[in-house]
Amino acid sequence: MAYRPQAVTIDNCAVDHLVEFCRTNYLTKLFLVADKNTFAAQGKAAQEALLAAGFDLKSTVFTGEEVIADAAHVLDVLIAAGSDVRTYIAVGSGTLTDITRFASHRTHSQFISMPTAPSVDGFASIGAPLIVHGVKITVICQAPLALFADINTLANAPQAMIAAGFADMLGKLTSIADWRIGRLLWNEPYDETIAQRTLDAVQICVDNADAIGQGAPAGISRLLDALLESGYCMLDFGSSRPASGAEHHYSHYWEMKLLREGRPAILHGAKVGVATVLVAGLYDRVRQLSRAQISDLLEATTWPTQDEEAARMRAAYGDLADDIIAEHKAFLHVSSTQVETLKHKILDNWDEIQAIAAQVPPARAVADLLRRVGGPTTAAELGFDEEERDLAIANGHYLRDRFTVRKLVKVLGIE
Repeated sequence: MAYRPQAVTIDNCAVDHLVEFCRTNYLTKLFLVADKNTFAAQGKAAQEALLAAGFDLKSTVFTGEEVIADAAHVLDVLIAAGSDVRTYIAVGSGTLTDITRFASHRTHSQFISMPTAPSVDGFASIGAPLIVHGVKITVICQAPLALFADINTLANAPQAMIAAGFADMLGKLTSIADWRIGRLLWNEPYDETIAQRTLDAVQICVDNADAIGQGAPAGISRLLDALLESGYCMLDFGSSRPASGAEHHYSHYWEMKLLREGRPAILHGAKVGVATVLVAGLYDRVRQLSRAQISDLLEATTWPTQDEEAARMRAAYGDLADDIIAEHKAFLHVSSTQVETLKHKILDNWDEIQAIAAQVPPARAVADLLRRVGGPTTAAELGFDEEERDLAIANGHYLRDRFTVRKLVKVLGIE
């Protein structure tokens, strides 16, 4: 089990906690990372307090309109940090945390997280989702040494970022179902306790949806509690599997497409929320299929050849295809015997698959929850046309070596 943060606070004294923690733990050399928005929201106050307290502090503030967790921004941080060993302080939401997490880990340093918006579930996790050569990957790094959140800063974050955090949590409704299907059909490592903890965290958000949508401090505090718990679940399991299924794969596909085309980024959670509606729709379809129908579908479908799948991936990902093909190799190198075994597993376990699907709310219910917090529910609201929506559905699942409902319907031939 990876180490959790030594201290976590969510109140109106985040800067005071930061100063005291650094003093108590003799963290004399510090390095603060922010962008222009998060510096204004929290970074400036932290910087002034640390300097006034006599700490050796260096800072870097990204001034561009868009900050991306990619090699260029990581390099900027490494150059600004210098050669001294320092404790990094990430002031911001997901992207800044991921950049800082990776840079600190690779320089054998620790980092402290100061979230400025409850927008993602990765604050307390060990994974750093990065764009490497145009491909979205997750690099295992470290959890923060401590996390100090200012509730007033969080509650005054842009409403879209609050809705994105709520949507990222709703994505666990399908990611846990996908994980259970992966265990059942693909023998993926699984932990029921962690799965249930994740779903309990989702329920916290659902129970507080209206307060979250209104930006009420009490609701925002509960949202961050849930986001942190999701991060702890990933931390305890050792990967993002409890929190990332087909809905995240769609989101990653869209993110990579936007980057390739030089289009503005869209909040991660906003993409995940829309994708969760789409994936919940797949579970709606699964619930409608009888065992007899499944038997007929499995009899009629054939597993695509390696060349056919590779051609699809090259058409979808172009110059990035070689990396995608390497990631997807477990599903490319499948023998005819393995295919038949998988089909038998699907048929033999159809009642359990139906039970898993029944635990996912209908797509319309997921969309209703997103609307309550002011989040988008359709690809069109994100700025994608129908073709871009369908491209994510058809090709997003290639991005991770995990069995999901998307792969299930592909095997059934009902895509």
